[in-house]
Amino acid sequence: MKPTFSTYFIDLVLSLQLRGFVIMIFAPSVLPYLQPWPRPLLRHLLSEFWPNGCAASWRRLSTKGHAPQSVIGQDSAQVLGQSYPRDDFTNVTPKILEKVGRNLHNQSHHPLWLIKERIKAHFYSSYIGRSGNPLFSVHDNLSPVVTTEQNFDSLLIPPGHPSRKRGDNYYLNRTTMLRAHTSAHQTDLVRSGLDAFLLAGDVYRRDEIDASHYPVFHQMEGVRLFSNRQLFSRVQNGGELSLFERGGRRSPEKQETHTLEAVKLVEFDLKRTLTQLVSYLFGADLEIRWVDCYFPFTHPSFEMEVRFQGDWMEVLGCGVMEQELLNSAGAGDKLGWAFGLGLERLAMVLYSIPDIRLFWSQDERFLKQFRVQDIHQPVCFQTLSKYPPLHNDISFWLPNGKESEAGRESFTENDFYELVRSIGGDLVEKVSLVDNFTHPKTGRRSHCYRIIYRHMERTLTQQEVQRVHQQIEQAAESELGVQGRF
Repeated sequence: MKPTFSTYFIDLVLSLQLRGFVIMIFAPSVLPYLQPWPRPLLRHLLSEFWPNGCAASWRRLSTKGHAPQSVIGQDSAQVLGQSYPRDDFTNVTPKILEKVGRNLHNQSHHPLWLIKERIKAHFYSSYIGRSGNPLFSVHDNLSPVVTTEQNFDSLLIPPGHPSRKRGDNYYLNRTTMLRAHTSAHQTDLVRSGLDAFLLAGDVYRRDEIDASHYPVFHQMEGVRLFSNRQLFSRVQNGGELSLFERGGRRSPEKQETHTLEAVKLVEFDLKRTLTQLVSYLFGADLEIRWVDCYFPFTHPSFEMEVRFQGDWMEVLGCGVMEQELLNSAGAGDKLGWAFGLGLERLAMVLYSIPDIRLFWSQDERFLKQFRVQDIHQPVCFQTLSKYPPLHNDISFWLPNGKESEAGRESFTENDFYELVRSIGGDLVEKVSLVDNFTHPKTGRRSHCYRIIYRHMERTLTQQEVQRVHQQIEQAAESELGVQGRF
């Protein structure tokens, strides 16, 4: 009886030579990566690591001097030296445009730069091509201004998908936006002929306000593609195996065009790569588990969780790339994997940074702690003096009716959060809904939000907080159509 691929996979020692380096795999170590993992209670943290959607632009940012000032005018938005006409979808704010071009991940000895450089160093040293050069190229200076086609369509995000909502993104106009994730550059980079690359950049999403959420954050992701020869060249009888099959069916384990053997090898390589990465960052004794999940642009898809301080924490999303994406990018003869992670979340854990606003601080007491001679040198952030918080509540009746004349929701929480950010900026530490009341007779709904103010570098006075709070109250009525209960 002729041995099957499964027989070789489980009983034999495999030596996979993938683009110039060799991985020795003993069969017992294969199984933990490939067995199905039970799905735990859903925790919606992954939007910070790999939100649904993607974007790309080949226009690079200048690496010398300061980026051009970005401003909002009456008829257009000026972003990084380019002008974009405004329309009814424009919702980017001056506060957000102030962040465009800051590129914290490229500022030497910034904590986000340290994390990015550590990840680069790991990939550069661990994956070497046949010529002796690093296998993975790195792209960390692409413009954050992208088209909606790049951010959504190129990643198979359907037209009605919730991730496209105006309330969740920053639009310059109906066809142009600030990227919601770095994944949108995938198609362009693959189309250029790249088979292995890392991509880092700032991304923009309208979201809640607390110590771990900010409208601008930074992502890093990786992509790797395999040809038939690269994937099977070191597998016994690999010449008889193929990446693709005809007449196949989509299942939880694979896409309809892929062979199960190819998917399992790609899945193994992906999980092994990421396990080595997080072990390198967090330590070899780290507990890891994999959770099945869903993304529009990968299948099968997984989330990695690590055991940290007694609890399971999601750190990244990943999966086997949808073949339709590779076909459209001119790489239809290859199979690939992709992953995406959030740099802020990793840095907050690794360096014990308690508040995401600190990444934007110009305070020398914060910045000097990360000026290390070696990027691998351990850093434990010493908290700055904790200035006391001040909190004020704001209560108002919501507008009648669920939708405006333009067909959009008349009030969303993200609209209110964005208004608070526009006025309060980084003085606002957290906004939380503390009461949701429906009048028993009229049916009118009322929300009460608690806004916590805290400056990162000095003590606030109630007088200056009250001035900001009154501006928020006035703007809520005039811009959101709510009726104040002040």
